[in-house]
Amino acid sequence: MLPTGIQFSSYSAEAGLLKTGRAKIGVALLVAFLALAPLLSGPYLVGIATQMFITLIAVYGLHVTVGMAGQINIAQSAFVGIGAFAAAKFGSMGLPFWAVIPLSALATGAISVLFALPAARVKGFYLALTTLAAQVLFPIVILGLPQEWLGGLVGMPVAPLSIGGYSIASPKQFYYFTLVLVLLATYAAFNLHRSRFGRALMAVRDNDVAAEVMGIPVLRYKIMAFFTGSLFAGVAGACTAWFLQYVTIESFTLFASVWYLGMLIVGGVHSPVGAILGVLFITIFQESLHEIATLVMRGQSHAIGGTIFAATNIVLGACILLALIFEPRGLAHRWSVLRTAFQLWPFPRQ
Repeated sequence: MLPTGIQFSSYSAEAGLLKTGRAKIGVALLVAFLALAPLLSGPYLVGIATQMFITLIAVYGLHVTVGMAGQINIAQSAFVGIGAFAAAKFGSMGLPFWAVIPLSALATGAISVLFALPAARVKGFYLALTTLAAQVLFPIVILGLPQEWLGGLVGMPVAPLSIGGYSIASPKQFYYFTLVLVLLATYAAFNLHRSRFGRALMAVRDNDVAAEVMGIPVLRYKIMAFFTGSLFAGVAGACTAWFLQYVTIESFTLFASVWYLGMLIVGGVHSPVGAILGVLFITIFQESLHEIATLVMRGQSHAIGGTIFAATNIVLGACILLALIFEPRGLAHRWSVLRTAFQLWPFPRQ
């Protein structure tokens, strides 16, 4: 819903992402804040923000597969891991970053198609089991390959990120690098909803039988949904490899896949805004609990601090359950309600 008095003279203006001047100013201010944030904060907050950007790119991919196409995917962490190992391997060959990122994304997408082929023919619980197989097979395959290929149990070192011969070594420099990538990923995620491909995915999600009657090749679009979502995961994996400087299978577990899905559920599966809000809420809540536990332990209450650390995952799991019970459409729906109320003020809602 738009404020009263907003009119459009062309279809392209009405279909634009930012329809009003106030929206454009708001996005510009947000980008300016993100650009200035490292100058006003320490290395700890910069590192947390960088991890949040990388996680958001991965959750965007999950939004495409789960939110837009309705295909349950609990193997996103495995696809991120494939992208990370691919980036480490391509980097060891001396390839520049502008080649490593797309190659890692394409390698991840190509492997995801292998699991999308059977997954595209099943639904619900059976689809979840099919994607679970990808998560289970990921470490088995890495460990089964010769160690000189992908490092096996030991893992692989990652060549330092450099742009134009200039090494990206400091946390602030890598923050700006991931900021650029997450802005591009955000632009792509929002525009997917307006594209023909995105509309076809949502038609398949709502009713695949009706979509096929309308002429949409359902099987192809389900496979393409996994491929597109894995492209985001591959980019996130490459960023993770450069961020950690060393990749092992322990960094990409089923537990991480569950949290990716939990972030999307809390934020709202049907909108990129939900991915943003879910990642933001879960990350801030988790880090706040960790900070409280650290402060308690500094006050010599080690038992209580350890209990808080141990209970963090339980509390976050409870947040997901509460979101499913009381706000199944996620924080994105609540944000939409508040925004609409603000735009209609001071007029009452009908």
